[in-house]
Amino acid sequence: MGNRLSKIATRTGDKGSTGLGDGSRVDKDSLRIQAIGDVDELNSQLGLLLCDPLESALRETLLSIQHDLFDLGGELCIPGYTLVNDGQVARLDQLLEKYNADLPPLKDFILPGGSHAAALAHVCRTVCRRAERSIVSLGKSETVSEPVRQYVNRLSDLLFVLSRVLNRTDGGSDVLWQKDRIRDT
Repeated sequence: MGNRLSKIATRTGDKGSTGLGDGSRVDKDSLRIQAIGDVDELNSQLGLLLCDPLESALRETLLSIQHDLFDLGGELCIPGYTLVNDGQVARLDQLLEKYNADLPPLKDFILPGGSHAAALAHVCRTVCRRAERSIVSLGKSETVSEPVRQYVNRLSDLLFVLSRVLNRTDGGSDVLWQKDRIRDT
């Protein structure tokens, strides 16, 4: 792999196509490349969140998720290859249960915001939802494994829960939507 990464500017994509992991080429605006790009953007946003001060257990969780997302991108990059498994989805379910256990029940919708880290977690959640939509679109015309779809769905839920946890860790609370606020006329 070292040789593959030694030359970054290959010029092979100058005409609007890119290579997949199996050696085939596809247009850069294909559904597969859109999904790969959205997963890559999500991973980058998680990297930005990791720049904030976080408790070590949460930091390790997010780093593990970044590795999973790299696996997921790899699976999308090699049609027919499987890297994401049911165990990774089950781990997200366990994390959801763990982090949601101490949160108060929601009675109102919340707005993205609060602490810097919580706001970044909300951005990650929205990018994750976009990645999920791209993966679902891809799955309508090409095979996408069930664990890949499940993983991004669970991850967006986890990122929502983590935004709430991060607000509490920072000494704040959720930013509630005020349905009865006075609106400009």
